[in-house]
This record gives sequence, structure tokens and C-alpha cells, in this order.
Amino acid sequence: MTSPAPGPSPASGPPPTLLVLDAEPLPRLGRLTGRARIEHADESTLAERLPSADVLLVWDFTSHAVRRAWPGEGPRPRWVHTASAGVDHLMCPELTASDTVVTNARGIFDQPIAEYVAALVLAMAKDLPRTLDFQRAREWRHREGQRVAGTRACVVGSGPIGRTIARSLKALDVTTALVGRVPRTGIHGPDDLDRLMARADWVIAAAPLTEQTHGMFDTRRFGVMQPSARFINVGRGQLVVEEALAEALTKRWIAGAALDVFEDEPLGPDSPLWGLPGLIVSPHMSGDTIGWRDELGLQFVELYERWEAGRPLLNVVDKQRGYVPGR
Repeated sequence: MTSPAPGPSPASGPPPTLLVLDAEPLPRLGRLTGRARIEHADESTLAERLPSADVLLVWDFTSHAVRRAWPGEGPRPRWVHTASAGVDHLMCPELTASDTVVTNARGIFDQPIAEYVAALVLAMAKDLPRTLDFQRAREWRHREGQRVAGTRACVVGSGPIGRTIARSLKALDVTTALVGRVPRTGIHGPDDLDRLMARADWVIAAAPLTEQTHGMFDTRRFGVMQPSARFINVGRGQLVVEEALAEALTKRWIAGAALDVFEDEPLGPDSPLWGLPGLIVSPHMSGDTIGWRDELGLQFVELYERWEAGRPLLNVVDKQRGYVPGR
């Protein structure tokens, strides 16, 4: 999606102020030298520095500081970019109602996350976690693996990430159904979700976090799944009622699950999720490949140059929906 750019300061005036909500390592913004007055903030200083910023780069996409600081006094940036696909960590009623344009990192994580999901599907089908356990124990335990080709998947979330996951699974000869917010050609609507989950061998959550998707995978939904099915979440942790998933795994309602995102991150060492039978836990890494931060920085610089030139911005978030609309 594109949107008319709010536009920088006139060429004769001072360069625009770019405020970065920092996280290590810092973004590489050398291309903007002399074209932007770059300032930095952390959670403790963001509120006082927001009024002087024309643009805000939310480099620390794990922080909720923007949501807390935005309702304060004074002017606000005309454009906010977050170096993440999700925007729930920064949206608040005041930002939603404002004229500020919000953009995200759409496009950076699609293929890496799809590859990660395909790896999880293969690992669970071939029982690789237990193979590694038996190797460490020096035990020879022959088993039979599951054939992936010919199985069915239900991918919940029809954005670029969900569509790329579907393509990757189809390459493994998995029959894949996509579920989106509204039904359209090639994509099912929410009314079809229970029926598709009941038939699926793999249920993959890749939806944005909105009021409609919060807690959508609960006791009832896990009860719909086949006992042989597995669940994977690479979307947002709050899509899942974790206690319901724990019950489903403990009572063997489903055969297994893999979580890359959690309601509270990082996952504490005392969390019961670590020890659940059939659960693979990974530390929110499905989209992070070597060089990913450089890709995020370059994407922002290219967006800034569009904004600087008065051209329409890409990846513009519909602030009411909480994601970038698309096909």
C-alpha cells in the first residue's frame, strides 16, 4: 500500500529531525548524513523528545514506549516507521486518530519465516527433536516418520508472510488453505476457520494482532483440531491462549506444537511451556537471518528518501485495522 507522503521541511530550511528509538546494534543511517538531523532516545527519554521530531524510527520494536509516550503534550512526528511487521506494540488511540502516517517492515521477513515454518513441519513430521534427544543419550531408537506430501495445512493470516508460507508448503506437496480477515479469491474468511482446522494436519498462525485475533486460538479451537495435528505460531504470542495450548498438549488433544512467539518475552526460565510434551520453543527468531538488521536499515533509508522527495510512502499501515492492507 502507498500513501501520500507528509513531506519534509522546505529545502531552504533545516533538515528534518529523525528520532530513533534505540536498540543495539544501531541502524546504519550514514546515507542520511546532512539530510536529516538524527537524534536518539530510549524508553526514558522518548516522551520528552517526541515533540521535536519530524520522523520517528522505532528501531527497538520490542518496546512499548511509543504507546506510552504518544498521548503526551506537544506536536508529534508526521511519520512513524517500525522495524517490524507487527505494529501492535506502538498503536494507541491517540496515534490511531492522528494524521501521522505509520509504516512497517513488510517484505523483510516473509521468506525467512516461510522457510522456518517449512523446517518445523519437516522436523515434527520426521520426529527430529526426539532423534537428537536419543543421540545425546546414545540410544538407538528406530521409529517411523510421517510423510509430509499429501498432508493438509491451514495458514491463518493472508498477508505476505502467510502467502509465502503457503507457497513454501505447496512446494512440499502440502495442500494449503489460507484464511484472512475477509473471504476473496483464493482466501477463506473467518467463518471457514473451524472447518479447515478440523481437517488440517498443520495449523499455522501468521496473523497480525488485532482485537479480532487476540486469543483466537483457545480451548475450543484446539478442541476442533485432529489428535494427529500440530500447531505452529509465528505470528504474535497473544494470538494464543497459552494455558489452552498447554492443556491441549498435556491431554494429547493434538500431537504437537511449535511456538516462536509468546505472550511475554523473553520466556522466563520458570515458564511451564519449556517442559510441555511435544512443544518446540524458539526465541522469536523465525524471521531473523544473517544480515536482517542491515536489510531493515536499508529499507528505512529508502523509505526516507521517498519521503524526502515527496513521493508516496510504501508499507503504509491502516491504523484502524492494525496492518498493511493488501491482496
